[in-house]
Amino acid sequence: MTVTFPNKGLPWLLVLPQLVITFIFFLWPAEQALEQAFYQEDAFGISREFVGLDNFHEIFTDPLYYQSILTTLIFSFSVAFAGMAIALFLAVMADRVIRGKLAYQTMLIWPYAVAPALAGVLWWILFDPSMGPIALWLQKIGIDWDHYLNGNQAMILVVIAATWKQISYNFLFFLAGLQAVPRSLIEAASIDGAGPAKRFWTIVFPMLSPTTFFLLVINLVYAFFETFGVIDATTKGGPGQSTTLLVYKVFEDGFVGLDLGSSAAQSVVLMAIVGVMTVIQFRFVERKVQYS
Repeated sequence: MTVTFPNKGLPWLLVLPQLVITFIFFLWPAEQALEQAFYQEDAFGISREFVGLDNFHEIFTDPLYYQSILTTLIFSFSVAFAGMAIALFLAVMADRVIRGKLAYQTMLIWPYAVAPALAGVLWWILFDPSMGPIALWLQKIGIDWDHYLNGNQAMILVVIAATWKQISYNFLFFLAGLQAVPRSLIEAASIDGAGPAKRFWTIVFPMLSPTTFFLLVINLVYAFFETFGVIDATTKGGPGQSTTLLVYKVFEDGFVGLDLGSSAAQSVVLMAIVGVMTVIQFRFVERKVQYS
């Protein structure tokens, strides 16, 4: 059934609030960052000078920027793969539960309601070297945990915090995908003698490939852009530059170092990255629709 609007202005009126929000919080800041990337401004933003591509040349010749890129890639793929693997395992287990299924599913969804900054604070407390229960337990088994001094441990901490926050989102999609798998295929494979593991890898997981690819892109975008609160609440990019992601470096250079031009240029690079990810995702979905 097709819904028609006799009044041509009504559809625009209904989407006007969303258009206003998109313009104020997305399009306008993006345009300002793009313009600012070609200028060198003083710390207070009073005067500025057009410098062309100098800001981009500066960031692409800065060793710390390349280190931040490497750190971001390690962090993002770690969060994406760990979050998806754990969520898929939990979804498979929850899909098999018969009694109390709704209660299990509800408890697994709850962490998604926690803000990234709160998730960072929670895991920071748990891993605090002086009073954190997990850190104290690690010390008892011979692991000297101190993420304030050890860069690898700091990276592990932020990966755990960011992954825990995203597991619930992945769980929802994997659970929906599992419930869409025809039971007749699984029953036929079971009758043919295929065990649970073989049924999963040869039937269930291939049918989850569109969901898996979608979640991979979403998780990478999340790790690239939405984990600022996790980093700021736990390590603040330290120790040294071991957990300084690209999105946190934008903040550091712009609001701490007051290098507004360089910060804007880094923002433009991040916008280009998310644009490429979005195009890849839509091209993949479009191809799946054509073949289905």
